Amino acid sequence: MYRENGGPDVLSYEEIADPVPDDNEVLIKVEAISIEGGDLLTRLMMPLPRSPHVVGYGSAGTVVAVGEQVTDLRVGQRVSAFGEHGSHAELRAVRADHCWVLPDGADAAAAACVPVAFGTAYEALFEQGGLAAGSTVLVQGAAGGVGLAAVQLAAKAGARVIGTGSSHEQLDALRRLGLHDGIDYRTEDVRRRVLELTDGIGVDLALDPVGGPMTQQLILATRQGGTVVFLGASAREASMVDATTLLLGNCTLSGFSLSPMIHTPRVRAYVADMIRRVADGDLDVVVDRVFPLADAADAHRYAEQRGRIGRVVMVP
Repeated sequence: MYRENGGPDVLSYEEIADPVPDDNEVLIKVEAISIEGGDLLTRLMMPLPRSPHVVGYGSAGTVVAVGEQVTDLRVGQRVSAFGEHGSHAELRAVRADHCWVLPDGADAAAAACVPVAFGTAYEALFEQGGLAAGSTVLVQGAAGGVGLAAVQLAAKAGARVIGTGSSHEQLDALRRLGLHDGIDYRTEDVRRRVLELTDGIGVDLALDPVGGPMTQQLILATRQGGTVVFLGASAREASMVDATTLLLGNCTLSGFSLSPMIHTPRVRAYVADMIRRVADGDLDVVVDRVFPLADAADAHRYAEQRGRIGRVVMVP
């Protein structure tokens, strides 16, 4: 929990009263916690809804109590869960329609990582971006949580995947997941390299979970009539866009947040399908490192480092 915004050191490991589920919620005994990019940004800068505040979106565990209005979940079921807060704890209360029952034997750490990262990547690629077989897609930050999911989903859908990362060693490790071409954004001009790889045409679709100055570069790396989907701001810089370039390129720039729609039947259906695909081994959740919940400050500090490949997970 934390009582003020700031760096990882504001986090402290303490005992608080157990949450009590509302009528439409379930109480979950947490097995694994996925540290999301939104968790880091929330801790750093978002206003505290309460003090102390337990941060965190994604987790997986076992249902230990259900609210009076809950009819589709029962005590003893293992679930992956999403909430606006509360994942960084041994117990959390979550809306029942923000939970997905896990297949038998599913790994809790992998399941905790699916709703936010894979859900965001799926929405961006197929619902917002209209990705089809034969398309070329550019994934900014391909080694991040959303990036890793997008690379796999796009490649399995028959697209050519170009990704950016902080080193070619990092990017080469993603080829087994479906990455076709890698661009080191630290040493290469992303726009120029994309145009070289696409014979001057540009990509059909670009995903931007990073923001900052790179958003404009992605617009310029997109073909006439292409689409850029804005997903996040891990760069922690303002994204300044020249709207004229959208006009001249007949380019669409869209953005969305999965949180307000994650309970809808449409989103719940594809998240459930991806949880099944992860459990079946068709999709891979890459976990870089696992920390004890008591070491959340160290886990957040590690999650903020660039150059990693995969997710950072905590266990109570």
